[in-house]
Amino acid sequence: MSVEKAAAPGQSGLKRLVSHALQNLGPLLALVLLCIIAAIASPVFLSPRNILNVLRQSSINAIIAAGMTLTILTAGIDLSVGSVVALASTTMGLLMIHHGAASSVAIGGALILAAFVGVINGLVITKMRVPPFIATLGMMSIARGAALEMTRGYPMFGLTQDFRWMGAGEVGPIPWPVIITLVLYVIVYLILRFTKIGLYAYGIGGNEQAAVFSGINVDRYKIVIYMLCAFLAGIAGIVLSARLDSAQPGVAEGFELDAVAAVVIGGTSLFGGEGTIWGTLIGALTMGVIRNLMNLMEVSAFWQRIVIGAVIILAVFVDQMRRRVSRRT
Repeated sequence: MSVEKAAAPGQSGLKRLVSHALQNLGPLLALVLLCIIAAIASPVFLSPRNILNVLRQSSINAIIAAGMTLTILTAGIDLSVGSVVALASTTMGLLMIHHGAASSVAIGGALILAAFVGVINGLVITKMRVPPFIATLGMMSIARGAALEMTRGYPMFGLTQDFRWMGAGEVGPIPWPVIITLVLYVIVYLILRFTKIGLYAYGIGGNEQAAVFSGINVDRYKIVIYMLCAFLAGIAGIVLSARLDSAQPGVAEGFELDAVAAVVIGGTSLFGGEGTIWGTLIGALTMGVIRNLMNLMEVSAFWQRIVIGAVIILAVFVDQMRRRVSRRT
């Protein structure tokens, strides 16, 4: 009997180790399996040109998802990111084309406006006590409407060429959007790993009431986190405009759902307090591979929307199952 009792803690520790390994390695293993399936389904998938295309196409969603990770870690969400992408794009285009601003000034103005939108989101959530889902859903409509009003609904062409490298340039074979994405992920990783913003994001998401009792200014850090989320969405808007060589108020519709899917697929819990930024990057790549495979197989755009919706539901279901297993172990 004593042997059985002594073995129990070891078994419990083994279960925790296995659960932890699955949580961290699961998204990567799923991505590898998906790539194997894609390679079997389409010989073109593993061609260098297509791999670079997947990385380039995934970069925009990855940048947005990096910011989304911050908000979801706090048990929040930001549904306005797609509209902020469009707002940043049109603001930059308006400053460049109609006001003759230098690209650096136009980009700076667009990013400041994006960050301001994030601050407003944070204030509405913390001071008005509006749930994040509702607050950012409202901002999604406001920001999109503002982008459409700025351009009367028309795309703007004639952007200055000195910033196009951000979307279309390359360093050797590596596209600049991929490099920008990796740099941003390193920065977000450092924020989460070595700053109070990251530490408190996990603390707020894990137990907000305990965070308040421990003296953390929860409202302040939530505002900062929503500002960072919108700022990253603004960067995504700039990179996307550089790639499209135009500013379009209708871009990025539905991007918020892809971002949420990338975050959850990457292992971040929708309930907050758990997750890693590198998991989100894997999730964004997974979404990119899924879309690329459907394009290679000539799946219609309508069916693609159905598949992506199913992936989001499945990702949330897996997140809930993972939490149940974690509680048992």
